[in-house]
Amino acid sequence: MSGHSKWATIKHAKGAADAKRGQMFTKLIKEISIAARMGGGNSEANPRLRTAIIKARGANMPKDNIDRAIKKGTGELEGVNYEELSYEAYAGGGVGLLIEVLTDNKNRAAADVRNILTRGGGELAKAGSVTRLFKRQGIITLDGEKYTEDQVLEAALEGGAEDVSLSEGIIEVVSAPEDFETVMETLEAKHFETMSAEVSMVAEAEVPLDKEAAAKAMRMIDKLEENEDVQNVYHNMTLPEDFEPE
Repeated sequence: MSGHSKWATIKHAKGAADAKRGQMFTKLIKEISIAARMGGGNSEANPRLRTAIIKARGANMPKDNIDRAIKKGTGELEGVNYEELSYEAYAGGGVGLLIEVLTDNKNRAAADVRNILTRGGGELAKAGSVTRLFKRQGIITLDGEKYTEDQVLEAALEGGAEDVSLSEGIIEVVSAPEDFETVMETLEAKHFETMSAEVSMVAEAEVPLDKEAAAKAMRMIDKLEENEDVQNVYHNMTLPEDFEPE
């Protein structure tokens, strides 16, 4: 694997099955709406919308929710206009953070992100200083108790995946961004049910942290992810093997 933080994926995937499902759906609806507003409601002609829909399907969002989100974006239904913002930051120990925001109030969002960073011992970084530490990859996760790694491997490679691995009960399929859609469609055609699916920012070099520093950084990341305006938080830390989330 290419330095992808397993815990980030596992936490995200398991979130789809617990009380955070509603929060995840809210973020996905915003993502679909802004994609439809910017490029139109036809997913065949709008690659960003197509990717957002695949991500929503990967999280098992109902089709009606997806359709309503598209109509809000195109103006067929009343909706909110969102702006995109991104922040680069550092957590303690030199961990890089990429924070993606969709908001209807950029002043509120900026103040909230800065406040969470300050309280958590983090700080904003210069533009480009953190982005260079990551690369884009397609990441699809499946339940390792439902499928075997070999079952998924055969289908994923047929679709053009680069790697398949099993960790902590989660099967993770990695692909190049341009192959993500084909891999997802191949898995769906073979009736695999996914837990999450997205084109993600994956760390190329990770920063190892001890238990105390990792716990502090994860608390801050959790606070960021709980914020209504924050869509995604990517990090490049390696957690200790005996690390237990709080």
